[in-house]
Amino acid sequence: MNFPLVLVALVAVTGLVTLLDRVKLAPARRARAMSQCQQNGQAALVNETVLEEMSREPSWVETCRSVFPVLLAVLVLRSFLYEPFQIPSGSMKPTLEIGDFILVNKFNYGIRLPVLDTKIIDIGEPERGDVMVFREPRDPSVNFIKRVIGLPGDRIRYQGKTVLVNGEPLSKRFVARFSQSGIPFSIMEETHGEHQYTTREDITPPDPRTQKEWVVPAGHYFMMGDNRDHSNDSRYWGFVPEENIVGQAVAIWMHWPQWGELPSFKNNGSIR
Repeated sequence: MNFPLVLVALVAVTGLVTLLDRVKLAPARRARAMSQCQQNGQAALVNETVLEEMSREPSWVETCRSVFPVLLAVLVLRSFLYEPFQIPSGSMKPTLEIGDFILVNKFNYGIRLPVLDTKIIDIGEPERGDVMVFREPRDPSVNFIKRVIGLPGDRIRYQGKTVLVNGEPLSKRFVARFSQSGIPFSIMEETHGEHQYTTREDITPPDPRTQKEWVVPAGHYFMMGDNRDHSNDSRYWGFVPEENIVGQAVAIWMHWPQWGELPSFKNNGSIR
């Protein structure tokens, strides 16, 4: 279901009904009520209370008028300010865990029209190291979240398990080593631009499909997950066009992995 389209349609319908009721339907009901009172010889009873009762709007009009401001507020908040998302996979571990609920800033990268996603106000551009939500290039109905590794014009190389940007390897430092399902992995602290964050690397040979070099074309971005050996990202399917950007992930506000568990707030905070 295209939720933005449904939300815009509901706002349009309820707003139109509210406006139509204010300028045409309500005055017409009031006029009919006044005429009926006078025809029935009840002129003495024609006062604001009686007219209000006799000209009361139908239930469907009342419903539209009641929900319109709520839907409008949700549309403005979701389309231009912040939109909530839930993390469905482990591709951004250890930065984001499965079940994290995050807030995505919709205006840092420019104001876009809902549904059309056309940028109408240019505010800023993604920076190296940002965590960004975008529509997956092969299937725009699916939202992905990864880290911005390459900007337009950058030369990206993945060599071994080291990222090189324009020939310079990203600085990384060993933090800890763990094991999961018998596979050891390391937690590394990586620095990219002004961002410092942690990544996860399996102690296994690198996937030969990722041992490549790419040049990011104009208007596109190169994205990678922090869980470097378990992320479906630009190393496999290419670049993210600018028009697919949804926004910048800025904060975790709740953690709720599944319905059988109670939500927690252990991961709350800004996203590095």
